[in-house]
This record gives sequence, C-alpha cells and structure tokens, in this order.
Amino acid sequence: MNLKDLYIDFFVSKGHKQIPSAPVVPENDPSVLFNTAGMQPLIPYLMGQSHPYGTRLCDYQKCIRTNDLEEVGDVTHHTFFEMLGNWSLGDYFKDESISWSFEFLTKYLNIPVERLAVTVFAGNDDIPFDEVSYNKWISLGIKPERIAKTVDDNFWIAGETGPCGADTEIFYFRSEDEIPIEFDPNDDRWVEIWNNVFMQYNKAENGIITELPKKNVDTGMGVERTTAILEGVNDNYLSSIWKDVIDLICNISNLSYEGNERSMRIIADHLRTAVFISADPAGIKPSNTDQGYILRRLIRRAIRHAKTLNIDINSDWEQKIATLLIDKYQKYYKELVDNRDVVLNVLTEEKKRFNKTLEKGLKEFEKVTRNNENIDGEMAFHLFDTYGFPLELTVELAKERNLKVDIVGFENKFKEHQEKSRTASAGKFKGGLAGNSEIETRYHTATHLLNAALKVVVGPDVHQKGSNITDERMRFDFSCDHKLTDEEKKKTEDLVNEWIEAGLDVTVQEMSKDEAIKSGAECMFIEKYPDIVTVYQIGNDKYGVVSKELCGGPHVKNTSELTKFKIKKEEASSAGVRRIKAILE
Repeated sequence: MNLKDLYIDFFVSKGHKQIPSAPVVPENDPSVLFNTAGMQPLIPYLMGQSHPYGTRLCDYQKCIRTNDLEEVGDVTHHTFFEMLGNWSLGDYFKDESISWSFEFLTKYLNIPVERLAVTVFAGNDDIPFDEVSYNKWISLGIKPERIAKTVDDNFWIAGETGPCGADTEIFYFRSEDEIPIEFDPNDDRWVEIWNNVFMQYNKAENGIITELPKKNVDTGMGVERTTAILEGVNDNYLSSIWKDVIDLICNISNLSYEGNERSMRIIADHLRTAVFISADPAGIKPSNTDQGYILRRLIRRAIRHAKTLNIDINSDWEQKIATLLIDKYQKYYKELVDNRDVVLNVLTEEKKRFNKTLEKGLKEFEKVTRNNENIDGEMAFHLFDTYGFPLELTVELAKERNLKVDIVGFENKFKEHQEKSRTASAGKFKGGLAGNSEIETRYHTATHLLNAALKVVVGPDVHQKGSNITDERMRFDFSCDHKLTDEEKKKTEDLVNEWIEAGLDVTVQEMSKDEAIKSGAECMFIEKYPDIVTVYQIGNDKYGVVSKELCGGPHVKNTSELTKFKIKKEEASSAGVRRIKAILE
C-alpha cells in the first residue's frame, strides 16, 4: 500500500478525519508564494477557529519550497514535495502524539527501534525541559543515549510572536555503517523523518511567554524522504516515487542515469513542480512576477538541462514526462485530471517562448563579442538571467572565439540574485501565526463584496481566481475576457460602497458541501474543502443575500466596519484573467 494511504488509514483509526490537500497557491497569505508546509492552510484553526471536521485532523499536503532551488540536483532536495500531517486542536497532547508516531513507524512501517533516535527540548530560562516527552520516549523503548536534548532545534515558533512550544524530532539511521550507541544529531547519517510540534505556550510582543489554555499538536513527515528510507536507497530519485520518471528521461535522452544524475534530477523535479503549479485552480501562468516567475524559471531550467542531455527540445519530450506525472498522481489530486490540457499547453507554450529567447540571446552574444572583448561577470549573468544562457554555454561560445569569461564575477552576481530570490520566497511568517490583523479581516470581507458586485456589473460568469491581502491593500483576480470600462469600474465601486453603507450582517453557518453548493454558495477551490464546510453570507431583508461563499474566514460581523472602498487599478493578470487592486480608505 502507498505510504500516503497507510498514514491516512492509521490516523483515521485513531479518530482523525482526513481533510483535503489545500491548493499549492495559498489564499490571502501574502507572506509566501506557495504553501510551504502542511500546517500553513490550517493557521486559522491553530489560532482557535473551530474546524468543521472537529479536533483531530490528518492529511497529505502539496508543498512547494523554492528557497533552495539551486540545491536541487543532489540526492535529497525537491521543490515540490508531499507532507503527511496529523493535528490535535485542543484535543490530545504529547502522550498520544508520541505513542502514535512510534506505533506507526515501528508496527506499520516495520522500522527497527534500534534505527531510531529522537531529540527533545532541553529547556531554557523561560520554558522548562520537556520531561513529559523524554519520559514517554523512554517508556516506549528508546534508550537514554538515543535521546538528545537541544534548545534551538527543539523549540518551535512560526515568527516573532504567537503560539510556540517544544517539539520532538524523530531520526532514522540512514547508513550501512554500524549504528552508534550514542545519538549525535549533527551526524549526517541520522536523518530526520518526523517532527511533532507541541503548541503549549504563547509569546507576547513584550517577550513574555505564558501557557495556552488550549494546546495544539502539529506534526509533519515528508513522503519523499520516508519512502527512500523504507526502500533502502540513499538517493531519493532511485525510490519508487521517481524511478519511472528517471527511466523515461533515460529513454528519451538515450543516456544512463549514472554520470547524468544532476540534470536528470533537475528535469524530473522541476517538471513535477511545474505540473502542480500549472494545474492549480489559481490559474498561474509563466510570467515575470510572483508564482508565475517561479513557474517560468522551473520550466526554463528543465529545458536547459534537457539540452545538456542532447534531448531534441522541439520534440514532445516534456509532454511525455508531464503525462507520466499526471497519471502517477491523479488518484490523489483531481485538479491534475481536470487541468491536464492546461498543464500540457503551459509547458509547450513556454518551451516555444524560451527557444525564441535563446535565439535572441545568441544575437546578443554576437553583439557583445563583436569587438573580441572578454565577457565580464555582469554580462555573463545578463545572458543567463535574461536569455537563459547557462554559464557553460557562454564559456563554450567564448572559447570558440578565444575569449575569456569572468567566472568569479558571474558567480558573485549569481549569489546576489540567489539571495534576493531566497528572501522573496523564504516563506517567513513574520508576524507569527496571528497573521490576520483587523485590517486584513476587513479586506477579506471586501473581496466577497467585490466578487458579488462584479457578478452584477460584468456578468454571472465572473468567478474569483485568486486574491492577495496585506495591511495596505487587497488584490483580486477574476475571470473576465475584457478590460473593464471606466463605467464598469465605477458601477462596481459604487455597488460595493452601497452595501458597506447599508450595514449588512455577515453570518456564518456550517453545512455539508453538497448542501452549500445546492444553496447557491460559491467557492474558488471546491476540491480543497472537506465534506462539512463553513459558509459566510452577507445580506439582510432589504437587500436580500448579496454574497454567499464557502470560506475559511476571518470576516467582520457587519459591512459597516469596512469604511470606503476604492478601486486603484484594473489590469490583466493572465489570459482570460483580470486583476483589481483596491483599498479601504
């Protein structure tokens, strides 16, 4: 049985409800471009909002991290990965969480106890040593010499403030060497496979830490890493998750994996991530900003490495790999089936654009070398960043003309660019878990009113395609085949303000997903919602129901809290999608 299925079945047997995987593009979270962890979509519930499925939850979550993009190509790094998670929202705590993790690993996955070790929180001036976790591990048969006590690595907080607490990490000895008697967490042969976070405290802005009245458990286990461990391979790309993809790349390129590992890993990883981004309901297309920039970069990097394997770029090589990936994951993620044609089209069109860009790059190269001048680091990086020239190609072309390339200068510019990218996509929750400020809550409700107004002014076929909210403004993407006229913008703005001035109540109700859809409630990503959903309704007797949507919240109680709504800009987002930027004055 697949690891995901085993995990879900196990935790369902322990009273957990399975929740759907959220989309890879988060809703209303400007701190990250993508969902980077299983807990991220659950932030409102970890903050105290009740979940329609109760207090015990489990899932497998699609995650994307791009802060280590340049590391992909080794045996362990991936941009897209799946995270297994189980949660207790004020229900069970350390005893049950640790017991079940141990039971799943040793009884269901049959991992020998002697290959396991753990870390626990050693304690500091504010929070005591985690004696409960330590004693629990001892009672389960983990020897004291296999338990390491640390401070920095075993205390979890999402940002500077908010819920926090000790965590305990579980390690597996991933080596043929004799297992050391004493566990050293700095020994690379010990690989972390599971992390159990115990949200027991709250850190205030003044630094004071107090115990939470309602304690949560948040756990995470990586599918790729654990699968490789269970199958006894030290290269993740030799596990069953990747083997068929790598075999296909070998077949397409007529080359063996050995000696070409890095390029083949990059192609496999980047195309898998590109498939999931372009299949996401948010409708992301390759572009030069935000998620679209990451998508473009991934596809183009895969193409560059396909070229190094002498793959005929004009063949349908990327379609074959993408089709295999879609077929492989479609059982778990319905959007891959629904958006199969979209995915394949995105890959083909971006490949065509990139080939044209490479041609322009060759012309640029000819221009800058016309006077037989050596290529400095800035120009080498310009060719790389703008035209997709890998450094090796620039060096190769320069060599043909007996010219030199400033490789050190290129590497310095590359590191500078890398640092900017890392900062942009690091996914730090700077404000802690409590990211929904009062103004953000108001903006969240305003998106519902804007969606409703656009349906009245533009037409009922308008649907939300995405949104992004900060303390300063709201951004709202919607399906529309034309640029809004000044009249349409004014009517939309006036209608939203009319509803704000009317002081309409915002009410919330829980019901089955089927009931919600039958009642006319709209939602952006139907797949992400569980069978029991939260429906927010805006309206009163005079105006009727203005808006009815499935949503996780948060929202104001009455539209009068929103002040005046003002559209600042309306522009194209991607094909068939428009974008409105607006503020509450």
